[in-house]
Amino acid sequence: MIQPQPSGTEPPQAFRSPGELLRHLGLTEAALAFALDPHPDFPFRVPRALADRMRHGDAKDPILRQVLPSLEERAADPLASTDPVGESQFAIGDGLIRKYPGRALIVTTGACAVHCRYCFRRHTDYGAVGLGRQLESAIEVLEGDATIHEVILSGGDPLSLAEHRLIDLIQALGDIAHLTTLRLHSRTVVADPERLGDPLIDALAASRLRIVLVTHVNHAAEIGPSAQTRLRALQNAGITLLNQSVLLGGVNDHVETLAELSTTLFENGVLPYYLHALDPVAGASHYRVTDLHALHIMQELRDRLPGYLIPRFVREVPGDDSKRPVEVGPTIATSTEHS
Repeated sequence: MIQPQPSGTEPPQAFRSPGELLRHLGLTEAALAFALDPHPDFPFRVPRALADRMRHGDAKDPILRQVLPSLEERAADPLASTDPVGESQFAIGDGLIRKYPGRALIVTTGACAVHCRYCFRRHTDYGAVGLGRQLESAIEVLEGDATIHEVILSGGDPLSLAEHRLIDLIQALGDIAHLTTLRLHSRTVVADPERLGDPLIDALAASRLRIVLVTHVNHAAEIGPSAQTRLRALQNAGITLLNQSVLLGGVNDHVETLAELSTTLFENGVLPYYLHALDPVAGASHYRVTDLHALHIMQELRDRLPGYLIPRFVREVPGDDSKRPVEVGPTIATSTEHS
């Protein structure tokens, strides 16, 4: 039985205000190239472990840029949406989203170790998602649908669940005979790696299901010694490790940055899987990179790296039953530019 999440299990040692984080980094707001939003709609949260990966005194640090709430978030954008990938039309209740054939996604919790400003679920009303009974209801739905073979644990971040609850969920999914694969998507591996404990890794290794962990890493600087240790433990447990990134202006929109990311991931047993075009979520338009610039980057990556280190550049389109590749043609000079 999946146990309810007790109170007080939120990861400790997190910065709750931009000013607090800036002081920790030896910075002032005046050093930033943009104005902070003093009352952001999407709350601020950065764990100490991720803050310690930021460069002291560097107002242009790429990790810092991902987490600071800017007044740019309030800019009107007719292309933006509070449901940018159209998930609401695929919700089937009990925290389940059924978008792709043969797969189902469980929104396990609304909690995350870090609040990334470009998050495509930043406007999601999670309500009671993640309560024990709702997860049990999701299990019952999955038990009754033999067409589902893969379950994806998402959120929020599934590693924000109390460890014993996540282990209970993994074991319950393993008891469903027609399931073959369990995939977890998490940024906690780099944002707060100590939350990924040995009991959880042991439970993943013991499952009869094929386990895939997709890390969400956007910059090589995010991968510190603690994350490397946890990734090594996951690899030693036989867990398939993939990574998906988001292409973000001012963070990783340079070929050198993405090449270093791919190389660093591979050195730590992780294969670059997807590079996502930014979802058009309201409040994140200032991170947008044009397709033309992105295609230039992808072409340069192909010139520098072997194929297995080049992520697929994709976009989620509402209503599509798969991610849509943003293709590099024979010459990108004729590519259509999309903002």
